[in-house]
Amino acid sequence: MQFKDYYDILGVTKSASQDDIKKAYRKLARKYHPDVSKESDAAERMAEVNEANTVLSDPEKRAAYDTVGAQAWAAGARSGDDVRPPPGWNSGFGDGGGAEGFSRHFGGGGDGGDFSEFFEQMFGQARAGGGAGRRASGAHAQMRGEDRHARIELDLADTYKGAEKQISLRGAKRDESGHVVPDDRTLQVKIPVGVKEGQMIRLAGQGGAGYNGGPAGDLMLEVQFRPDARYRIDGRDVTQRLRISPWEAALGGGVQVTTPDGATVEVTVPAGSGSGRKLRLKGRGIPSTSAPGDLFLELEVAVPGAVTDAQKAAWTALQGAYPGFNPRSAA
Repeated sequence: MQFKDYYDILGVTKSASQDDIKKAYRKLARKYHPDVSKESDAAERMAEVNEANTVLSDPEKRAAYDTVGAQAWAAGARSGDDVRPPPGWNSGFGDGGGAEGFSRHFGGGGDGGDFSEFFEQMFGQARAGGGAGRRASGAHAQMRGEDRHARIELDLADTYKGAEKQISLRGAKRDESGHVVPDDRTLQVKIPVGVKEGQMIRLAGQGGAGYNGGPAGDLMLEVQFRPDARYRIDGRDVTQRLRISPWEAALGGGVQVTTPDGATVEVTVPAGSGSGRKLRLKGRGIPSTSAPGDLFLELEVAVPGAVTDAQKAAWTALQGAYPGFNPRSAA
C-alpha cells in the first residue's frame, strides 16, 4: 500500500498528545476550510487533514496506524512510498484477517468514499460523516462512535435456558498525557433464550467513543457455538447421537434420553432399527417464540464386546440362531 504520514500532514511529532493533535487540526481546518480558504487546493488539503485527524484522534486507529508506520519510518518511507504492513499488525482487535477484518472491526464499509486508498485499505471507508466538505463543515459537530464487532462462543445449553457470560475486550485509550495506552475491559453479557449461531447480540454504548461529546457506538457480538461431538446444528434444528444396544435395535422399546436442555425424556425405538435411523422430537430444537426447531435423534447401534466365557457363549448362540445371515449382503 502507499503510505501516508498523518503526523507530517498535521505537522506534529509522533509523540504528540491529544491536545497537540486537536490544536494542529483546528489550525489547519481554519486555513484550508473550503468556505474561507483562498488556497487553490483547499478542498484536497482539507480532505487530507480530516483523514489524518480521523486516525490520530482515535486511540485504537492511532495504535494500529503506529504499528504499520513504525516499519515505514524505520525504512525512511514518506507519504506516497510503497510499504508492506508487518505480519500480525492487526492482531488482538477481534476480527483478524488483515485489512478486511480490521475494517469490519472498526465499522468500515460505509459511504464517505473520498478518504485515501491507504485509509480504506487499513480501516475501510469512514462511516461517520459524508464527503470531505461535509466533514470539514461539521468539524466540531457531535458524531456517534463506531460500532465494534467481536465473537462470543456459547455452549448449546446456553440457548435453551439463557445464560450470563463474562467477556474480556482488548482496546486502547489515551491517558492524561494524550498517549495511547491499553484499555482492557470486562463485560457481563446476558444471553437470551433461543439465540442461534450467527445471530448478533447488541451491547448498546459499548462500542467506540463518540466524537466531540457524541454518544458511543455499540458492541455487536456474533454468536458461535462451541464444538461438541454430541450435536450437529442446522439453523434451529439439532441432531443428537443416540447409542442403543443390539437388542434395543432389534426388539424396539423405550429408551431414556437426556436432551440438550438437560431434560430427560423417554423415546420409543421402533423394532428393527439400525444405525443412521433418525427419530424426530418436534419442537425440541433451539427455542423460538414463533417456530422452534426440532431435535433429531440419530441412532447408533453399539456392539458390546465378548470378554467372559458367558458373553462368548451368548454371541455364539446368537450366531446359531441366524444361520446363513450375511450382513454384507443383507438389505
